[in-house]
Amino acid sequence: MEQWMRQGFHWLAASPSANRMARRWGLRFGAARFVAGETLEKALEVVRDLNHRGLEVTLDHLGESVSDAAEAAEAAQACLDTLEGIERTGVRSHLSVKLTQLGLDIDRSLAEKHVGQILERAGQAGTFVRIDMEDSAHLPATLELFREMRRRHDHVGIVIQAYLYRSEQDLRELEDLGANVRLVKGAYREPPSVAFPDKRDVDQNMKKLIDMHLQSGCYTAVASHDPQILRHTRERVEQWGIPRDRFEFQMLYGIRPDLQRDLVERGYRVRIYVPYGTDWFAYFMRRLAERPANVWFVLKNVGRHVG
Repeated sequence: MEQWMRQGFHWLAASPSANRMARRWGLRFGAARFVAGETLEKALEVVRDLNHRGLEVTLDHLGESVSDAAEAAEAAQACLDTLEGIERTGVRSHLSVKLTQLGLDIDRSLAEKHVGQILERAGQAGTFVRIDMEDSAHLPATLELFREMRRRHDHVGIVIQAYLYRSEQDLRELEDLGANVRLVKGAYREPPSVAFPDKRDVDQNMKKLIDMHLQSGCYTAVASHDPQILRHTRERVEQWGIPRDRFEFQMLYGIRPDLQRDLVERGYRVRIYVPYGTDWFAYFMRRLAERPANVWFVLKNVGRHVG
């Protein structure tokens, strides 16, 4: 049953009609638990509160799979506005971008132009930018564009997903560039031809990639809510004497605030990924696919609004 639910959520995440319908609903049916708001100002309020609790932040203006050049330009401007907002308010936040939102599926050169503009502005503001990873079909182009940007800018990082077979080799090549890498398990639906189908194998590969990158001397961001992964990372950094300014833990807004608080109290750097914007539906569906138990939370919200 749970497997069918996951497949259904992944299907909905890719459905343009479901996305359009969700925009009419707004965030009131449960997405507000995972999305900071539909406007930049609301998101900045959330960032300020998280900073006050000792947490670092990465802001993400939601959106992906753009097929219109004008829409890609609007998304790029939203990223520039986010950087301006970070600088104006003085909050502690990085920026995350998705290449398909910036036009990768239209023309690679369009996405490259937009990312270049964003990185130029981020450099002026002293802000770090993370290029997010999407499904495996976009992985080669994403890595290629990251390498090009990394040659020009130091303040840019990338993401590697542990559920893909190729990730170990990709990480080795990124370490040669001195890349700042965010390590995640992976949230897209992938076939067994490219990804580990068994969760135990994904967990094992995640630990292997964490060990590799910590020992490489490159900055490591461990993005997980799994206590087993968090414990493994803590044990390794203590065992190898990794300075605490060479790694961080990352978690998603609205998920396991108890773990976030515990790590901060232990003196670790913890960064919260804070998404915002009107194009929130695909992101929300992937959060439900990761943990279908959250569906009951959503159903309670639906009942509250239609009852």
